[in-house]
Amino acid sequence: MSFKITVEPSGHAFEAAPGQTLLQSALDQGVLLPYGCRNGACGACKGTLMQGQVDLGSYQEHALSAEERAAGKLLFCCAQALTDLTIQCKEVKSTGEITARTLPARVQKMALLAPDVMEIHLKLPASERLQFVAGQYIEILLKDGRRRAFSLANAPQDDEVLQLHVRRVPGGVFTEHVFTGMKEKDILRLNGPHGSFRLEEDCDRPVIFVAGGTGFAPAKAIIEYAIHSQIERPMVIYWGSRDRAGLYQDALARAWAERHPHIHYVPVLSEPASRDAWSGRTGLVHEAVLADFPNLAGYQVYACGAPAMIEAARRDFLARGLPEDEFLSDAFTFSV
Repeated sequence: MSFKITVEPSGHAFEAAPGQTLLQSALDQGVLLPYGCRNGACGACKGTLMQGQVDLGSYQEHALSAEERAAGKLLFCCAQALTDLTIQCKEVKSTGEITARTLPARVQKMALLAPDVMEIHLKLPASERLQFVAGQYIEILLKDGRRRAFSLANAPQDDEVLQLHVRRVPGGVFTEHVFTGMKEKDILRLNGPHGSFRLEEDCDRPVIFVAGGTGFAPAKAIIEYAIHSQIERPMVIYWGSRDRAGLYQDALARAWAERHPHIHYVPVLSEPASRDAWSGRTGLVHEAVLADFPNLAGYQVYACGAPAMIEAARRDFLARGLPEDEFLSDAFTFSV
């Protein structure tokens, strides 16, 4: 048995299973309630119980005082429904409504995905969680005051750690450190989330993802969010790289396509080496889209990668009928 939770003033509704927090139930179903720590310590997810009964759960007194409890306040990250509920809070409607924060993070894991791509898992303090929308990015704060931006490669429902795909930039202050000096358990400072790149859920157009290199990271986050939220709009993923090693999570993309009939995957290599034994598509990744779609008028495109790829895709896709406001992009600028 599950309980119906109605959110005011939006009128949005979701189902909450017994024993599951209201926050987790809402996020699982695409309802973006505000949150911070997710463990009853910060009060960011505070709202009002208008109707029904809840178990308030375990929380810290400074985050929910006795006076607030008497006024019907509750913390969504701790409270569990005992009946159908009506709750009141301000939902997160856009990325601009999520406040960027500066936090410390420990390097929990490092894994070489390709000769020049490192996956980094960042763990926040136990009392903290970072609320973000799939497709957003964070900035790593360097000691000299400079910042380096990286898209989050994990979806928000999987926020136990923050995942980054870092490409090595020759001479890059931070990326060279990642590959030559960084160790697990190192402490970094980050600020985020940032950016407005996200899946437009009020649109029902078929989706085309065009990712170049580590532009796969935000696309991965959005696709995993869409799968989790049971969004079944037709999706085609075009992922381009110079060689086969650059398709560093090719097996994952193929698994999405195998398990979900509405998802298709097209890998493209621009300069395959003989050792790649490549029999798939070749050339520029956005030109593969043009070869497959003579008319883009009915589609929505999400492009992630180097500025030159983004600019070429925008120009050529609009010439094929794609409405300008249906081209959404996240351009990566690599800094030294």
